[in-house]
Amino acid sequence: MKKAHFLFLFVALLLFSCKKENDHLPRKTTGKINTISVIIDDQLWNGDIGDSIRNKFASPVIGLPQEEPLFNINQYPVKLLEGFMTDTRAIIVVKKAEENKFEIRKNQYASPQNVFHISGKTATDIIDCIEKNAPQMIQIIKESEIAESQRINRQSLIDPKVIENKFHVSLQIPSGYAYVLQKSNFMWLKKELIGGNTSLLIYQVPLNTIKKEADLISGIIKMRDSIGKLYISGKEPETNMITEEAYAPYLFKINLDGKETFETKGTWQLNNDFMSGPFINYAIIDADYNRILVLEGFCYAPSKDKRDLMHELESIIKSVVVAKR
Repeated sequence: MKKAHFLFLFVALLLFSCKKENDHLPRKTTGKINTISVIIDDQLWNGDIGDSIRNKFASPVIGLPQEEPLFNINQYPVKLLEGFMTDTRAIIVVKKAEENKFEIRKNQYASPQNVFHISGKTATDIIDCIEKNAPQMIQIIKESEIAESQRINRQSLIDPKVIENKFHVSLQIPSGYAYVLQKSNFMWLKKELIGGNTSLLIYQVPLNTIKKEADLISGIIKMRDSIGKLYISGKEPETNMITEEAYAPYLFKINLDGKETFETKGTWQLNNDFMSGPFINYAIIDADYNRILVLEGFCYAPSKDKRDLMHELESIIKSVVVAKR
């Protein structure tokens, strides 16, 4: 009996000790992709400060055919700061105070997490702080959301060997994607959705296909339209994929896996057809293999919001690692 009593006390103490240790470990963040919590009192939220936050963080995403916000925003009063919303990945805390201040705290309530603290003496001070720091905040949140999507993708991946052997790259592609078409320098993967699909293209072209000193955007459009003519078409003749002519795509110079990359966002359409949707195209200048490696994502989902579909494709593409030669 004494042994049983001692064993019960030992187990109870062990569990209590483990709980105390776990109390110091950060909670895991939760929540939907591209969602932020804004902790701000209703009076400030319903005025100019709230307008400033919405204008920056709920502005339209570029490159989509319909208007969708950069992030979904959930607003809570300051008194709920210690509540459930502290488990979200991105939190913006805004309040009036005696000091004008901007601070970023990593993993303050959970992990991974970014908590942005903004305070000011007046509404004008707070708005100035938001305007000044919003670009940095948006960039941090975007990168964190890409990392979260990549974490989700890694839970179940397709076999990478086919892509590695053909293109000398690794990509973290979730298992929902299947191979549609494979050619010597081209590969097309697709994921079927209810009411549509998302697609991933991988191909390579000669290094001189895009001339940097010339009109870059025209060169990229010409390149992707030539690929569309070769490999991507509708059910009817002469319905190959082209870049939509009505709106010029957005072009950015970025860095992927340490290599100069041209990021293009725009809208595709089928020639002589009504099908269309958004695309993102990454042309990676890969001098080691004397090529331009192109990774493109596009979707067709006429009845769905497309922001998060394109976000998933972006997270896949940005996992790219080119093998050393």
